[in-house]
Amino acid sequence: MPPARFAPPRSLNAFSLWLSLPQLIGWGALFYTFSLLMGPLESELGLSRAESSLAFSLALLAEGAAAYAVGRWIDAGHERWVMTLGSLWVGLGLVAHSGVDSVAGFYAVWVWLGVGMAATLYNPAFAIVTRRFGTDFRRAIITITFLGGLASTVFIPLVSWWMGLWGWRTSLCALAALQLLVCLPVHAWLLRGAPRPQPHPPLALPDQPQTHSASVHRFLRQPAFWLLGLFMVLTMAVTSALPVHMVNLLGEAGLPAAWVVGVPAAIGVLQVFGRLLLFVFEKHWDVHAANRWIPALLPASLLVLVLGGWHPAAALVFVLLYGIGNGMLTIVKGTAMAQYVSAAHVGQLNGLLGLPTALARAAAPWIVGLLWSPAVGYRWGLWWMLLAALAGVAALWVAQAVQQHGQEGIERWQKDVQWLGGKASEGV
Repeated sequence: MPPARFAPPRSLNAFSLWLSLPQLIGWGALFYTFSLLMGPLESELGLSRAESSLAFSLALLAEGAAAYAVGRWIDAGHERWVMTLGSLWVGLGLVAHSGVDSVAGFYAVWVWLGVGMAATLYNPAFAIVTRRFGTDFRRAIITITFLGGLASTVFIPLVSWWMGLWGWRTSLCALAALQLLVCLPVHAWLLRGAPRPQPHPPLALPDQPQTHSASVHRFLRQPAFWLLGLFMVLTMAVTSALPVHMVNLLGEAGLPAAWVVGVPAAIGVLQVFGRLLLFVFEKHWDVHAANRWIPALLPASLLVLVLGGWHPAAALVFVLLYGIGNGMLTIVKGTAMAQYVSAAHVGQLNGLLGLPTALARAAAPWIVGLLWSPAVGYRWGLWWMLLAALAGVAALWVAQAVQQHGQEGIERWQKDVQWLGGKASEGV
């Protein structure tokens, strides 16, 4: 038996913070680095913007395809093997990426890395802390995202610097080393002593009615489930597409080079700040009001870009709204199904959304790439993301109204929308 000092922590905050370290590296290496790689790979392989974007779309599709199997293995108590071998898988994939010299190889390596995403990023980490801290999983999820939220802040400038020093191939090898020398041992040490599989589903949240139905099918007849599904699919599509194109989008807007790197980096800091606000004040805020208005920051940030003409002031407002909003949005998406449909069946219900979510996340970066052209840049892509974000927020609001007030809530929501529309037409 190893000495006690080497035993993994059992407290919520310590465990979650340790688990967030591989999240920082994983999100930085897999999600935010891709935007920096697009330019060099397009030049070397002769790819268009849509063709290079397709690689990341394939990765997200592979992630979604593998997510159900990963979830079942975690539920069976194999969380240590899942995330440890996932880190090894990602490390080997990044090494292979450093030697890519063909379009087929480029696509193949990102399919490989997509499978690694399913085993190492937020979804498996959230499942693990939910199993270990079922009575306080919302707080555990907030904690685990603190370091993960800094991924863009740390890795966009870091990898940009490495690429300037060593080139993109050696930089990928350095990222692989972080996976193998940091993420792999942390997962192997931290995730010992996984809880046994639960024979019965957990109890509902305090504000969620108890349900004793053994079947999840009854919830498929509830409008709230489908509305929340639409909310998650659309918002995840937007938040998947935007980081992939962020660096090129800012560069084409004519912003100075320091802004092109600095704006995405600031987003990471603000994401953590938003989560810190939730961590400190969540017990003092009305959870339903928070869930309603936090997602609205996403379309608000995109509207600033559409209307601001890429003035530096508009970029500052964008980074403020998007950074804080996206940081808290992760928590809303992670808890909404439990709050408005069923906490007892949340795993299965979220699992049913795995495929449509994967398709949306996979398609979104590619669609934005298709909408790009040398003449107009990312203008139409921004409009597409704005409309998708607005539709997603509207779906969440209707879901809340349905769950809390039934038909009366829907009618009240419709009256509010009509009133706002009337005021807008009056120029108020």
